[in-house]
Amino acid sequence: MTPGDLDRAARSRLRTLSKENADGVARHLVMAGRLLDENPELAYEHAQAAVRRAGRVDVVREAAGLTAYHTGRYAEALRELRTVRRLNGSSEHLPVMADCERGLGRPERAIALSREPEAAELDEAGQIELAMVVAGARLDMSEPDGALVALDAPVVRRAKGEVAERVALVRADALEALGRVGEAHGLRVSVGLDDELVVVDLEEDEGGEGRLDDGTVAE
Repeated sequence: MTPGDLDRAARSRLRTLSKENADGVARHLVMAGRLLDENPELAYEHAQAAVRRAGRVDVVREAAGLTAYHTGRYAEALRELRTVRRLNGSSEHLPVMADCERGLGRPERAIALSREPEAAELDEAGQIELAMVVAGARLDMSEPDGALVALDAPVVRRAKGEVAERVALVRADALEALGRVGEAHGLRVSVGLDDELVVVDLEEDEGGEGRLDDGTVAE
């Protein structure tokens, strides 16, 4: 691992530092990125080490915010990402900030963030992420109809691949909250979950036995 492994755009943000310090910070940022999924706590420690060496650089605070988020330190993540927003004027992490509000038990604030003008400026991926956060916030507030409205946005409907699967799972949660359990099950099956059907059809056969949706008789 070398400082050159850091993304060129991120590396350019370290130009205000001495070469020795920039190289050290770059190494910590590279490790924070590599470890984020497999060992988020260690990734967080690397980000903190970078902050101690270059706390006024936006890309460093960004790493601190994202690693804090991935370790469940939502209040800290929110502070860091707000700082990033002030430093570079970018709102690209608005979905993460909104999800931090959810993590802090403030779903109404997550929805408020989604209504900021900058939300409309997010790229398509960011808009989909934000829609999923809003749907989750609506579910937190026991408003499953509102969750489905958020997921019915045209940009969300265009989601493909893994993102589409994640959208389907959120949609399934909303449908289940509305009592539409069969539809929720179908969506989960479509992404490889809920292989066994557990929903009992309310209709009974002539013998009075309940039937499962797959046609078998419930005990």
